[in-house]
Amino acid sequence: MISVLVVAGGMLLFAKLVDEVVEGETHAFDQAVLLAFRNPGNLSDPIGPAWLQLMFRDITALGGPTVVTLIAVAVIGFLLIDGKRFAALLMLASVGGGAVLSSVLKLGIDRPRPDLVAHLVEVSTASFPSGHAMLSAVIYLTLGALLSRVEAPRRVKIYVLTVAVLLTFLIGLSRIYLGVHWPTDVLAGWCAGSAWAMLCWRVALALQRAGEVET
Repeated sequence: MISVLVVAGGMLLFAKLVDEVVEGETHAFDQAVLLAFRNPGNLSDPIGPAWLQLMFRDITALGGPTVVTLIAVAVIGFLLIDGKRFAALLMLASVGGGAVLSSVLKLGIDRPRPDLVAHLVEVSTASFPSGHAMLSAVIYLTLGALLSRVEAPRRVKIYVLTVAVLLTFLIGLSRIYLGVHWPTDVLAGWCAGSAWAMLCWRVALALQRAGEVET
């Protein structure tokens, strides 16, 4: 029931955000949050000490295409070696499908990147939804679900899923802090990524329970 609510809720929230963004009704919110992360006297200077900017640069890389691809390939390879072919296929479908979906959504909505503050990292694609937020939700939540299914103790499941959610949150936050995404881009990425990851997981569980694939 929880997983169904996550999928339905994520899709509804994403659709609502698309509607609000297209109509321009989120501009005041986006602007206020983005400016809250910058020094009022110098919008090219983020708040906090220099190490904080370096930290967020490192964190944002965890949701980049290179790192996400490397993690996905490593996990898929491990699952194949371990004889879990269907789990490997789940990871491939989840990450690959999420990447394609993110690109299609970016092209379809075609929202410009923020021009209110200086970008602290290089960007080249459209802004909505945040690819980093979406793909980090997809891969880390899918990986967390896989690991929690292997590790039986409840406290371990809670720990693994908490780490996955925390990583996803920090990566999304880093995109706002670095000035390369509007806050609603990140919110939409979280919604779409979580819904997609949970949808893939629900399909996998249904197939397993039907005896169509290995457990």
